[in-house]
Amino acid sequence: MYAVMDNESVLEAIKNGTITAGAASYPNLVDRILLSMNGMDVLPLLGNSLEDRRADNASIPIHILLSLAVAAKMKVKTSLSDIPFAIQSANTLLSFGYNLYDQDRGLEEGLMSEGTIRSFVTKYDAQDFIDFYNNFIKEQLFPHQNISPNIHSLDCTYIKVPLENENYENSATVTYKGELIRGYKMASLRGIVGDTGVIEEIKLDSSRPHDLELSRSIILESPHLKSGDILINDRGFLSRDIVNLLKTDRGVDTYMPLKKNMEAFEMAVSLAKEKGKWYKHPNKKRNTQQVALVKNLGPYWESNNPDKDVDFNAGVVHDKATDEYFVFITTDLSQTAKNIVATYELRTEIEEDFRQIKDFWQLEDFKSTKFHVIAFHIVMLLVGYLFFQIYTTTEEGSKYCGKTLPVAAKNYTEEGPTPIIIYAGHCFGIFSFWEAMQLVMNCSDEIRAKMEPILSRI
Repeated sequence: MYAVMDNESVLEAIKNGTITAGAASYPNLVDRILLSMNGMDVLPLLGNSLEDRRADNASIPIHILLSLAVAAKMKVKTSLSDIPFAIQSANTLLSFGYNLYDQDRGLEEGLMSEGTIRSFVTKYDAQDFIDFYNNFIKEQLFPHQNISPNIHSLDCTYIKVPLENENYENSATVTYKGELIRGYKMASLRGIVGDTGVIEEIKLDSSRPHDLELSRSIILESPHLKSGDILINDRGFLSRDIVNLLKTDRGVDTYMPLKKNMEAFEMAVSLAKEKGKWYKHPNKKRNTQQVALVKNLGPYWESNNPDKDVDFNAGVVHDKATDEYFVFITTDLSQTAKNIVATYELRTEIEEDFRQIKDFWQLEDFKSTKFHVIAFHIVMLLVGYLFFQIYTTTEEGSKYCGKTLPVAAKNYTEEGPTPIIIYAGHCFGIFSFWEAMQLVMNCSDEIRAKMEPILSRI
């Protein structure tokens, strides 16, 4: 049931000794992020993106249930049983408009039972949760926050499970970097927003599909790829037909590296050496490397329909310390060698995203072998990561830009006094500890005695 903030009514209840509950609030960084998202009216959008398949008498709004799930992942709590306890700040719950003490449960029991969570999750399959994430981004968050990235990076990452356990639904075994692994593969499109980035669209499958096949629908259909945008790919997406299609049909310019065994690679290096016009690498840390521009390499990488092949230029990189060469191409023929190389280097950010998500956020810590539960864990974690990334773009959260949330949360200290929440029926008031103490001390002994059983539990 929803509560109403009404300090006057609560003050009157204190005078009469008719308060019904009280709680101290101990916020943390995750609570601060959720409060920030709620202040932007982002949290209610979660409920607009997933059909509520629960019974009509469900007492907890779906956006609060999903917010609890997201909070659990942000606090690196990976089990479904952790979700009811993910938010233990009454002040945070109240900011969502939810009155914990109108329920039969208290904070120590969690906002709902573990059975309620499990029942909720079983009403959806894995694709429902994937669609939820994609719809939340496309139809709710981006329009609401006026987010529209024009630089994107496409990536596929393996999500591993124990090799010996064949019970993981829809998992498959593949050889990766000389090692036999079991698991899944996730394709993701990441858009750059200011100094950070957000994962705009995802696809999830077993580990077997090739990167390009898994990502094909994103490349061909994603609404996030607009005319005039940039798409940065790695070698796993090398396809002449896709490069052509992106440029001619979608108006999207591709940036990607070439393999050393390609004719276009060999020609680019040969022409760069012949011309001898080298410039400093745009990344000052790469002080042993130099770059050169080579134009009009299109004829050296042909499709089955050469007449439809678009042209491309290359930024050739020479590492003088090792005498190695690297070639990065783009279909934007207006770019300099430095710009080509600098743009491609933005791709390392999505690799860092997944390093953090795996190492610090425990992406691969699954407590179930059911595919729909695995998808739920992945998606709720990605929403939490998304919220953190958005939070770092705010004035309040800018100091956490470039940091990982689990580490920052451990070192977080709340400034200012601890809030005290006093309930009176369906109303609540929020006071500082000193204000609450003064209010109680100003009451008669008889009134204080009536309130003591409640206040002694704060």
